[in-house]
Amino acid sequence: MTDRLIIFTRYPLPGRTKTRTIAALGAAGAASLQRRMTERNLGRLTRCHASLEIRYTGGTEAQMRQWLGDEFTYREQGEGDLGMRMLRAVTEALETGAQRVAIVGTDCPNLDDTIVDRGLAMLHQHDLVLGPAVDGGYYYIGVRQPIAELFQNIDWGSDRVLAQTVAAASSLGIEPVLLPRLADVDRPEDLPLWEESIATDKISIVVPVLNEEKTLEATLQRARSGTNIELIVVDGGSKDNTVAIAENNSDRVLQTEPGRAQQMNAGAAIATGDILLFLHGDTLLPKNFDRRIRETLNYNHTIAGAFDLKIDAEDPGLYWVERGVKLRSRWLQLPYGDQGIFMRSFTFQRLGMFAPMPLLEDFDLVRRLQKLGQIAIVPDPVLTSGRRWQKLGVWQTTWVNQLTIVGYFLGVPVERLAQWYRTQRPAPGSKR
Repeated sequence: MTDRLIIFTRYPLPGRTKTRTIAALGAAGAASLQRRMTERNLGRLTRCHASLEIRYTGGTEAQMRQWLGDEFTYREQGEGDLGMRMLRAVTEALETGAQRVAIVGTDCPNLDDTIVDRGLAMLHQHDLVLGPAVDGGYYYIGVRQPIAELFQNIDWGSDRVLAQTVAAASSLGIEPVLLPRLADVDRPEDLPLWEESIATDKISIVVPVLNEEKTLEATLQRARSGTNIELIVVDGGSKDNTVAIAENNSDRVLQTEPGRAQQMNAGAAIATGDILLFLHGDTLLPKNFDRRIRETLNYNHTIAGAFDLKIDAEDPGLYWVERGVKLRSRWLQLPYGDQGIFMRSFTFQRLGMFAPMPLLEDFDLVRRLQKLGQIAIVPDPVLTSGRRWQKLGVWQTTWVNQLTIVGYFLGVPVERLAQWYRTQRPAPGSKR
């Protein structure tokens, strides 16, 4: 791409980052804030129409890759004040083929891909684009040539940064174009802005379906009860009224080949939310699920989450199934797909999505998530259909599930496990 977005950030080392918030959060809390803000912004900015480069300080490239993944280009910010480091980044980007370059930080919770793309589009006609910050600085600078004067003799960190930059541009005959005014989170008094912002993060709910006409409408209506929700249904070739129900009750409907992994990946690829929730078509979310998801993902070290499970069927044996699920989820951090797995969109991108498996795609994803952080279990349960247990029987269903997991651990090919599993499960269209 001829457009380059450079993200300035810092490795979240306690005591070395977000230092002005340490008085309120402590050194570890300030570092956690840096981590969460960076990951949230990256989840948004990876959707912009530009190549991404991360310029970092406070850590090594190996640490940055371990934290944020291998898909980005990493470069150290290098020596000098902020102006010198930004000028170096702009110059090197333009020398390596970029025609338009923008620099942003990770401190602005309301920055997103639409603002970045708007600024890059403005650079087609203008030499300088600035995003004014409430504190007198700027959160975005875009240029199409390395203009040294814009980065020199600026009182970095003061409330005069924007005014001095505009004055430097004017002395060169350059009239900057301004993006919307946004606020950064740098000081303890800014923290309510962060809390307010994440409390309204968009949640994209991806629902893979196949012949779910009996349960889908209730599932989607309950999901629609949340605030700032995007509802995406991905059909795998239904022969009943599933697609018509989805079209009447969701924002987007996709058609793919059957297979939950493929369907969920397709839905996630078009999702625009900060958070992804993968939900089965026969599962009802609890009340206030949206608030619980947002709160859960704001906990320190929490990388993903799921809900407790309640099965919609009257069979005394299902009490023990529910108890087993609760113990497995909490002690082993191993929720399954019917519990509604959720995470930030950036986390899903970093994992490389669901593996193309005909079975156990949720189990594989959760095991990879475990390597990144804690998986929290929301005590409010989802209510999932009891069809599977009613058709096969409680103990036979449980036995089939456990044998499948054991076979996976023993190295039995997943395709072979899937073939065996299909011989044990109910007729097509029912819950697996």
